[in-house]
Amino acid sequence: MHIPILFQDTRFVVLDKPAGLPVHAGPRGGPSVEDVFPALSRRKDGPWLAHRLDADTAGCLVVALRRAALLAAQDAFAAGRAEKTYWAVVRGGPAEEAGRIDAPLLKRSDKAGWCMAVDPAGQPAISDFLVRGRGAGMAWLEIRPRTGRTHQVRVHCSFLGCPVLGDPVYGAPGGDRLHLLARAIALPLDPPVSATAPVPAHMRAALAACGWAGADGERR
Repeated sequence: MHIPILFQDTRFVVLDKPAGLPVHAGPRGGPSVEDVFPALSRRKDGPWLAHRLDADTAGCLVVALRRAALLAAQDAFAAGRAEKTYWAVVRGGPAEEAGRIDAPLLKRSDKAGWCMAVDPAGQPAISDFLVRGRGAGMAWLEIRPRTGRTHQVRVHCSFLGCPVLGDPVYGAPGGDRLHLLARAIALPLDPPVSATAPVPAHMRAALAACGWAGADGERR
């Protein structure tokens, strides 16, 4: 299995994770990002995931090659110093062109499984959003989560009333895949780590309908 590399030095690799590929194999087994770890480093310890992405989310995934690098990255994520940028195509769209979502999230479980929900008793969760473009019945959002809760971007989009296309859990089933991309990552380390992921094939038509011009990400 080959996963494109967006950034690489002696400390880190940033992978362009495909949509649909989990980061861990899980109890049922199957392919995962961890399958490529032996090709990234021959060291006896590591590599390690510095953070996680949902299986259905594409884009930038940071992998640490050394223990000290892992601890530095985890500290940056925990302190909110990591800059994460997501692109989402959502159903409908927010009334505002930009804003902040401050909605705490709580994990809820039942016999059917689990999901995250907006709940005052949950952990703080904050996301900033910008409307990059609009199309017929949908919008292209740039989202910068300021916290790192599970499913945060997906739940916050749903909370805005415009769930991510292809998201059957939080309100927008249908379509081929989840239209969510971890577009860019930047870690303020010494030296810094930064990468930008290309738009996956399954999102291109919807983004183009919202004004995306191509690989540079600018509007037409």
